Amino acid sequence: MMRISRRTLVLASLAVGIVRPVAAEALPLIQVAKDATCPCCEAWVAHLQAEGFEVAVETYADDALAALKAEKGIPVEAQSCHTAEVEGFVLEGHVPATDIRRLLAERPTAIGLAVPGMPYGAPGMGPEAEREAYDVLLIGADRSTSVFSSYPAPA
Repeated sequence: MMRISRRTLVLASLAVGIVRPVAAEALPLIQVAKDATCPCCEAWVAHLQAEGFEVAVETYADDALAALKAEKGIPVEAQSCHTAEVEGFVLEGHVPATDIRRLLAERPTAIGLAVPGMPYGAPGMGPEAEREAYDVLLIGADRSTSVFSSYPAPA
């Protein structure tokens, strides 16, 4: 019968730990409220899924979606086509996944993030290589807005 030394067992355990892939951190669920007929909202959802987020989508009538935006504290000037929620934060419009990750990491005292309107080249709104410049706004707890990140037009 073959005996395995404690040293061999420890080395083998370390080797297994080195070659075993590290599990990716699970990203939180993003709940999206959108109009039933908006194709750019579906493209934004696809962007989030491609970035590893789990997404649940619910369709709303226009008046119900407007009421939700007001209830969540999204200033009219920051509104866009869809509204989402993730871990207590609101996401309004075509917010890039990179900014969502940063929001969740930093956890500022805020309502959430917004990309007002529907800027061309934002996630779900056409090719990024042809985008127009746009800002991602942080909506403060007092409903004021400030620039969270900026995306310049490509040169």
